[in-house]
Amino acid sequence: MAAMPPSPRPRWSWSNSGPMRWIRRHLGYSRGEARGMVGLLALMLAASVVPLLLRPELPIYLSAADQQGLDKLVADLKEHRTSDNSYASRYPKREYKKADRGTSRYPVVPRIRLAPFDPNALTAEGWEARGVPHFVAARLVKYRTAAGGFKAKAQVKKMYGLDDSVYQRLAPFMQLPDEAPKHNERVDYATVSDSPGKFPRKPRNLQPFDLNTADTTQLMQIRGIGAGRAKWVVKYRNQLGGYLREEQLDEVFVLRDAPDLRDSLKKYTFVAPGYTPKLVNVNTASFDEMYLQPYIGKPRARLIVAYRNQHGPFKRVEDLKQIPILKEEDWEKMRPYLRCE
Repeated sequence: MAAMPPSPRPRWSWSNSGPMRWIRRHLGYSRGEARGMVGLLALMLAASVVPLLLRPELPIYLSAADQQGLDKLVADLKEHRTSDNSYASRYPKREYKKADRGTSRYPVVPRIRLAPFDPNALTAEGWEARGVPHFVAARLVKYRTAAGGFKAKAQVKKMYGLDDSVYQRLAPFMQLPDEAPKHNERVDYATVSDSPGKFPRKPRNLQPFDLNTADTTQLMQIRGIGAGRAKWVVKYRNQLGGYLREEQLDEVFVLRDAPDLRDSLKKYTFVAPGYTPKLVNVNTASFDEMYLQPYIGKPRARLIVAYRNQHGPFKRVEDLKQIPILKEEDWEKMRPYLRCE
């Protein structure tokens, strides 16, 4: 019997290699899936190994050469600084010294020898000449104007920024009582002389006068009303265009927290019957003229001017009620001081 020829040996292929057979046998992948997995692993391995192989060689640090180059750079900078003086000539070096407050910002006020003085007659320079700092001196004058004058030394002592040592030095020379009289204590102004430094004499039997024609001198005849408060009463009267009733004194800034002084003013003043105040023409008055009236102010003046520009001149004063934002109480205050022509 003839022997059979040996079977041909199978040709090697990647699909039949050991790793492929292992993956297909143990993981259950098909031949295509196994090829894809092996290829992905090969790419990942190459991505991690190739950068290491292609990394450039690190330079060798030569300390001597670097130090030589650094020394040369320093020498060049020194030579450039000494040879080029253009910046030094354009921007000369300045020496800043701590300037004296009295000479740099505020004018120097020469000191005077202390003597009895009236705090209600001093200017800011007068306070400075007696050793009071500049900003405290201005504050003293401003407070005196708003309060209508100092009534006692205690008011000066409580002034913010005034050192106690300065007050103790000036107090013996102030022509004022140490404490202001209490509300329940009556001050006899008739026994106080009219010499400088004393309270001005107030008339005992003061006759009522017209509030719209009185000047500051007449207003200061009322007890408790000094020059500052009298100026505020006249100033508010000019802004309004005249008082129509005594109750409007409650609106004066310096009298809001002084009900006793408001009562005194109402007692000795009156508004003449039939008095006609200064009226504001809502058709011709500009914004700058209109907002100065306290009952109108800037917001209402803008509304009136804008409504007038959009709808034309007002035919009568009551047409202002058509402005939606204008409140009824504001209208009642404004009405006596408006006219329409």
